[in-house]
Amino acid sequence: MTERSAPLFALDTARVDLLVVAGMVAPNTRVLDIGCGDGTLLRLLAEERGVDARGIELSQRGVNDCVAKGLSVIQGDADTDLIDYPDDSFDYVILSQTLQATRNPRRVLEQMLRIGRRAIVSFPNFGYWRIRGQLMFRGRMPITENLPIPWYETPNIHFCTIRDFRALVDEVDAQIERAVALDNSGAPMRVNAPWWVWNLFGEQAVFLLERQS
Repeated sequence: MTERSAPLFALDTARVDLLVVAGMVAPNTRVLDIGCGDGTLLRLLAEERGVDARGIELSQRGVNDCVAKGLSVIQGDADTDLIDYPDDSFDYVILSQTLQATRNPRRVLEQMLRIGRRAIVSFPNFGYWRIRGQLMFRGRMPITENLPIPWYETPNIHFCTIRDFRALVDEVDAQIERAVALDNSGAPMRVNAPWWVWNLFGEQAVFLLERQS
């Protein structure tokens, strides 16, 4: 099983997965955060890791929030605009809780691994047991803390499980350098647990990937 990222620091205003992501980023590196939202992770990385932090965000409101915080963020779409970045432009390219909202997740992941030496991806696990239970016993699309928006309003269009994502990593010829599954309380699950345990009991996951070649 892959190595767990060591706890880095506490930040009440950040999602737990953002702390795990930040712990996977080496200090003083170049980072691109795709779908950076209001810039919480970018500011965290800049202040605590000393990185050269850049961002791309689809919503104008998110861009405005980031610029107001003094962050270097441009408006753009992960599905169409990553192609404009040269190879190896960054040390890390991050996609946090956004993969499931892209139109072509495989293409986005391939672009991330092209423009970054490493890619970090976090996502909600659709194989989580409570999601399975809601589908089985209620027969309706699940609503959870990580997936709180009804199916007819959600921006999420490509849900996946941890097992699905591992298969995608193999298809794009990438290597898993680290991985963390978080339970419903946000605590990291046992590192040496079988993958099926992560897939069943992990509410969300964070993967650090590296190109094979």
